[in-house]
Amino acid sequence: MTGTVSSRVRLLRPTAVNSILAEVRKAQAEGHKLVSLMRGEPDFRTPPHIVEAAEQAIRKGRTGYPDNRGELPLRDAVAQKLQRENGLTYNPATEILITTGATFGIYAALMALLEPGDEVLLPEPIYDAYRSPIALAGAVVRTVPCQIVHGRFTLTRHQLEAAITPRTRILLLNTPWNPTGTVFNGPELESIAAFVQQHNLVLLSDEIYEAITFDPHAHISPASLLRDRSILINSFSKTYAMTGWRIGYCAGPADCIQAMFLVLQQSSRGPATFVQDAAVVALNASQQCVADMREEYARRRALVHQSLDGINGCRILNPEGGFFSMADVRSHARPSEEIRRRLMLQHGVVVVHGSAYGPAGEGTLRVSFASGGDTLQRGLECLRQGLAAL
Repeated sequence: MTGTVSSRVRLLRPTAVNSILAEVRKAQAEGHKLVSLMRGEPDFRTPPHIVEAAEQAIRKGRTGYPDNRGELPLRDAVAQKLQRENGLTYNPATEILITTGATFGIYAALMALLEPGDEVLLPEPIYDAYRSPIALAGAVVRTVPCQIVHGRFTLTRHQLEAAITPRTRILLLNTPWNPTGTVFNGPELESIAAFVQQHNLVLLSDEIYEAITFDPHAHISPASLLRDRSILINSFSKTYAMTGWRIGYCAGPADCIQAMFLVLQQSSRGPATFVQDAAVVALNASQQCVADMREEYARRRALVHQSLDGINGCRILNPEGGFFSMADVRSHARPSEEIRRRLMLQHGVVVVHGSAYGPAGEGTLRVSFASGGDTLQRGLECLRQGLAAL
């Protein structure tokens, strides 16, 4: 079969997490005992009332084909959530699409909107898995290198203007921003919105970490400023600890959603009906479970800062949202991937090197506190020892 793989597939690369996981398995097979502070998967169980809703739906026979656009009760629930929590009004019949996770929503949007040779602006450092679907769409990534200012990564109008070209079509924004932890505030979003308007772009807004913010920071949906130029992407994975359920949603102008719907029909057909029924309950029931998880993440965030603060040559960027802290180790003048491998093989702790998220992330490490308890305690102790040994 040599030579039969398409040139399209040859453009794709494994994600950083998958590449590191392969190294982890090899190291473990060689006898290394490792603790992981790498992955972005909550260690909470899905709340019981959501699980019970899925079980009841299965017992009622809700196991057939779903409405490919998404079951109407779920689209209604999403519309109500967006109105209630984000101040946004969308027609559930034409402006909301249910997807198998946010990953597919991003894929569908890129496939629906991009022509070959179009460009997508990506602030950097940025979640590396965005790059492959852009390549599959035949488009080109234009990075916007960002810098650490006052202890946080920032994105400015000046940086955006320096990166745009006549071929640019989309700005892909993630807020809260993985891996940096930045939550874009009102003035920042107003500046970004003015840029998008001026250049006639589409804003693809990935908001999967919206429920995980830390005082005094609060999530603002960019779509609230660019309702007719935005496609909002979200999922249940992080908010409700439903990573394996594979369910998300998109909201945007009817013509864009219709185009994405056509992509979905050829690729996914949508999440299982009983999963969608459970998602309705997740949105409509008490949100206390979300608040409880957020409080626990805040405690873990504080523990990360307390454990790693004061290490010579390391500065912790306290995240405003999400469950990743960035460790700034640029003063060591070593490649972040080299540091990451040393931490794994010599000190038994697994993190992600910042350069995995683009050159603007070089000199940093992403430390996950998605898992807590003994895993976090042991991981931070190993990390502290490893960073001190640098």
